Parts: sequence; structure tokens; C-alpha cells
Amino acid sequence: MRARRDWPLSALLVTSYVLLVTSQPAGADYLVGVGIGDMTGPAAEIGMMGYANLKQKTAGIHLRQFSRAYVIDDGNSRMVFVSADVGMIPHGIRKQVLTNLQKLYGGTYTEQNLLLSGTHTHSAPGGFMMDLLYDISILGFLQETFDAYVDGITMSVRRAHENTRRGRIFINMGEVEGANINRSPTAYENNPETERRKRVRRKERMKEGRRVNEEELGGGERRDWRGMGERGMGKEGGNKEMKGEEKRRKRGYASNVDKTLVQLRFDSMEGQPLGALHWFAVHPTSMNNTNVFISSDNVGLASLLFEQRVDPGSLPGKGSFVAGFASSNLGDVSPNTRGPRCEKSGLECDVSSSTCSRNEPCFSSGPGEDMFSSTRIIAEKLLDKALVSGCLPAMGYSFAAGTTDGPGAFTFKQATKTTNPFWNVVRNFLAAPRLEDEECQGSKPILLETGRLKFPYSWQPSIVSTQLAVLGDVAIACVPGEFTTMAGRRLRDGVSEAFTQKGWGKVHHVVVAGLCNTYSSYITTKEEYDVQRYEGASTIYGPHTLQIYLQQYERLAEAIATGSAVDPGPDPPVFTKRLLSFITPVLFDNPKFRYDYGDVLLHPPPQTTPGDKVMARFVSGHPRNNPRHGDTFLSIEKWTSNGTWAVVATDANWETRFKWIRTHKTLGTSEVLITWQIPPDVVPGDYRIGHFGDYKYIFGGVYPYSGFTRTFKASCGPAGTSSRGSTPSEGYLGKW
Repeated sequence: MRARRDWPLSALLVTSYVLLVTSQPAGADYLVGVGIGDMTGPAAEIGMMGYANLKQKTAGIHLRQFSRAYVIDDGNSRMVFVSADVGMIPHGIRKQVLTNLQKLYGGTYTEQNLLLSGTHTHSAPGGFMMDLLYDISILGFLQETFDAYVDGITMSVRRAHENTRRGRIFINMGEVEGANINRSPTAYENNPETERRKRVRRKERMKEGRRVNEEELGGGERRDWRGMGERGMGKEGGNKEMKGEEKRRKRGYASNVDKTLVQLRFDSMEGQPLGALHWFAVHPTSMNNTNVFISSDNVGLASLLFEQRVDPGSLPGKGSFVAGFASSNLGDVSPNTRGPRCEKSGLECDVSSSTCSRNEPCFSSGPGEDMFSSTRIIAEKLLDKALVSGCLPAMGYSFAAGTTDGPGAFTFKQATKTTNPFWNVVRNFLAAPRLEDEECQGSKPILLETGRLKFPYSWQPSIVSTQLAVLGDVAIACVPGEFTTMAGRRLRDGVSEAFTQKGWGKVHHVVVAGLCNTYSSYITTKEEYDVQRYEGASTIYGPHTLQIYLQQYERLAEAIATGSAVDPGPDPPVFTKRLLSFITPVLFDNPKFRYDYGDVLLHPPPQTTPGDKVMARFVSGHPRNNPRHGDTFLSIEKWTSNGTWAVVATDANWETRFKWIRTHKTLGTSEVLITWQIPPDVVPGDYRIGHFGDYKYIFGGVYPYSGFTRTFKASCGPAGTSSRGSTPSEGYLGKW
């Protein structure tokens, strides 16, 4: 009989932060502020972070990256929550943002009250992680990306801080159907049946919608809000419960994914909508690993559509209303709802290993005809609903197999529980696992012993941040990774139970905010870990990782309930002076022979109609010369009755695409292709397309340039080649 071994907790160190924004009586108000900042990374020749595909490099923009910040102050304490259009938030970025804010505002923002969360888009530039494993597919660290993200996040917090005002906060919830599936169902099914069928104890009551009239919204242009009931912080409210939904939930978890969208709504004291913050469990992987456009993916588009609904006519990132869709326990949750299929035969993939018999790739596709339409469909679904021991880090074999959202390379398969002699030789060349490592990782065969890889710096973190904030009757658990569906459920239940056991009944809702402050890959349940799908193989601290987190967050909850201080723990190391980078800078640009920068190579046709895809091609410089934060690489402009050109769309709009094309590496020449799909509600008139950029002179200096096409007419008429989903959907907790 094998003796039980208790592994030292020192294998996984955690830093701890707790924050309490106290519950207030009904009708009480908060000091609230919302802000948005452009954080778009380098738009050309930089590897994207997410799929670990070396061939996937940025070559243009479809949707800009934004950081959305929410400041909340109850008069006693303050917090700021940030949802950023980025894969994840590493410690280095959090530390630099905090340094920037403390230079601006002294001790107002600290490690205790700054919560940074990444949406987890897989279509954004990488090279910002400062952990070798996560930066290696990008060819190392890139200061440009790091600075762009830090600056954008800092700007969003600055704007939120400087625009605080008295206001109220409401919570709404709703079920979103058809937007997510579990991509590792066999691992989920390995969780205990009693747990999968347990009665849901959390007080998440669904409310029927009600229409709030113009007076309640504060007058002005009529905007209606259809909610699923609403509750001020600390007070029950809303309409009658949906009895069928409550009965269904009492029978147990109705799905192997969480379908509840949680919304915090921020209103001024006069009833004017200021912003909305949402959490929903879905991977932003509607854009697949062949995409080369920077994109905030499905949740980013949902944010843009919501913001444009409330501030009609405003350009992306320029309106006063800020709508964030933050990540939650999305670890095993995919937006590709058609499920995994074999590429050529169309047959279902093997459910356990995600492989096909004919040596053809297995991947999942979304509900649309292509990745762009799938992104829009998932975004509109969100929009419609809301108008014990730790191990040294190690990655398993199934990690290399990838997921059905983005298959991996070579012959790796999911659910692999045995090693391969060839790959073991490769692994041992880097760092051979010790017996205690293999015993600790349990059913995971180790492919990369990242916890023992220290050259040139650490490959994965050994110290992570855990943070818990309470806002009224809502607890926000900021987690440093990707929690699977059941792992997130256990965390919510554990935190709720901890508050209850201490007699602190003020918390009615627990939200899991994913990918916060540090990134440590995935967190599965022990049962899911034993199946060794991709998520289990990427649970780096071993089979009991979740148990450690449960203990830690329960401890934080108890500290809040009892008013106890928490030791912040050790500070994660920052390897700024040791970072590697094999990414070459922009050396110089050259225009095409006999042309100048901004010259038009392809003009739009003279007559266009709604649905047409209008294209223009320009001589360009390299987009990395200037990310044009708060600006744009393109403009769609309309001639007005005042005799001036008015911008109606930029590179942040859904209907535009900005693609950069390298035409000659040695000569340094390049072009951009701008596409505008004319919307159905276009205002007839004269239009032109503009391109703005900067070129790097071979003898030094970066200089701006611009160019415009000939004027063309857009007129009302029959729809042309419009693709599915080109019009905004109605709703999102109703109409605004």
C-alpha cells in the first residue's frame, strides 16, 4: 500500500489581495467612473498570442484592441476593474500599470484594489508575457507590444478616474443559448455525477424583463432598457422569477458549460447609462489560427456593438458609454458551436483524442459561414441577452495536441497518458523531470518540465496572484488563469460557502473574473485532469491545483468576512533585464518605384450600393512605425452639406478591414489593402477612402503621410454581396 504524501505548498506560491467595497442600503449611491483606452499592438509581422502558431503573424487590423476600466468607490474604499482586449494579463504589465498610476495618483491605486483581466482574444500581438514559454512562439519579448498594452490600460484607468461621478449600480443576469459548448466533454463527464447533478445553491435568480421608461433613464433621446430584472447592490428587486428556469436549475447543472451572463450596469444619479460590465464563459476563438488581422474577437465585437447602440454615430473608442465583456471560467469552453469535425470527410472526430482516422485535421467551426460571420453571430448572441498540493509547473503531452479551436502540430493527440521515447529525449535535453515531479503530476505525462527551466529566465510562473473583491452583494474572484466550467463552479460555491460559514450573508453572487494579474495556463478539476485533455495537460501545478486555489480564495473570503488583514505574500520576479527577443525592428521603408507614400494603386468603383465590398490599395510604410493609438490607419469619409469631409468609419469599425502586405523584404516596400463593406443603412452621398501612416526614412526619422481615393457614390439600392450578419441585432437587455 502506497503511503499518502503531502506535497509542500511552497511548490506554488500565491500572492494575496482582498478588497471590500461594502454593501450599502437600498438607494445608496457610489462614486463611479468608466474609461476606455486604445491598446492596439503592432499591426504587422508580429506573432499572435493564443494559438502558438508560428505562421500566424499580424498583417493588419479588423478590430482595434481596447482597455475598458471601471472605478467604484463607496466612500470608504475604492476599486478599479479593467477588462482588456488581450490574451491575458502577466505580472509585468500589472506592475508597470500600477507604477504609472501611482505616479499619477499616489497611493490611490494599489495591489489590493487594481484588478486587471484579459478577455483572452487569440488574435492580438504577443511578446509581452516575460515568461519564456508564452513568448517563445512570438520569437521573444517585444517592447512595442508591452508598451502598447501598458499605455492603453493606463489611459483607460486615467479616464475612468477623471470622470468619476455619483451613480448607482445594478446587477442583471440572463442565460445565453447557442454561444458556447464544452470542447472537452469527456473530461467534464469524468467529474463526479453527484456534483454534475447537484442542486445549485447560489442565489442566482433569473428575472423577467421589464421596460424602463424615458423618465427613469433621465430624459433626452428615448432609450429603452429591457432588463431581466435589476437589483441595486444589497437589495432584492426586479420582477417575478422564471419558475421553469428555477426548477431546471434545482435538478442540477443543466449544461456542461455555464450559460449565465452576469451584468453590472452603471447609471448616473439622473438615470443616464454610463457603462456596463459583463462576465460570460466563452473563449474568444471565433477567429481561428489562420487569421492575420488584429481582432478583439467575439467579446470585443459585443462591446463595440453595445457601445454603438448606446452612443449611435460615435466612432469606436470615442463614445462616453463603456461596455466591457470580461472573461470568466472559460477554460474548456468554445464558441465553435458546430463541434469538432474532420476537415475533409466531415465526420465527427474521436471524442476522446480529437483525432481523425484518415490523418486529417480535427477542428471545430462556429455557427457562421466563415470565422468573421461566426464572430459576429456569437457577439450578437451576447448583445441580445444583455441589451491541496502543488507541483512545479509542467506541461503534458496533450498540451502539444492543441484544441479543437486550434489543433497543434506533429502527431500529438488529446487524452494522451503515456510518454513517447523520441519526445522524451527532446524534453530531457531541456530539463528532465525528476521522480518526484512525475509522481506529483500524477496522470499527466510530462512533455515540458517548465518548473525546472530557468534559462534564460523562468518559462512559467511559480508565484501567482489571487485576488478577491466584494462590491455590495457581488464577490469578484480574480483568478490567474483559465478555469474550466466545473472548476469555476466549485470556486463560486467555495467562496459563497466561506462567506456563509462566517455568518456574512451579504454576498449573493460570486463572479469568476478570468486571466487576472498573472497567467498560469489552465485550472481543471482533479477528475478532468485525470482524462488529460488539453486543459488538463496545461494545468501546470498538478492534479491538486484547483484545491489549492479553493483553499486560497476561501481564506480570502474569510478575511473579508472577519475584517482580518492578509499577508500579501512574495512578489513575483520581473525579468526585464534578461528578456530575449529575436524580433527585428523596422529598419527602413521604401515606396514603390515611381510612387510616393499614400499614393493610390487601386481606386473604388464610381458607383456602389449597400452590401458592396469596396476596396482601395495604397503605397504604405510599416504599421509598426506608429500604432496610431486614439487614431486610425484608415478613414471612410462622407462629403457634407457644409463643404467638408466627415469621418463615418475607422479601422476600429466592424465593416472595415485594414490589411498590410509586404511586397519586397529587401527593398522594404509595402502596400495596404482597405476594404469597406457598405452597410445597409448607409446614407447616400459622395464618399472617399483615406489611408494614414508613417514611414521610416533609411537615413533616420519617422515621418507621417496620408492619401485619399477618388470620390465615389454610395446610393440606396438592392443589396449587393453583403455577408450574413451585416446588420446589428436588436436587444441586449433590450433596446437602448
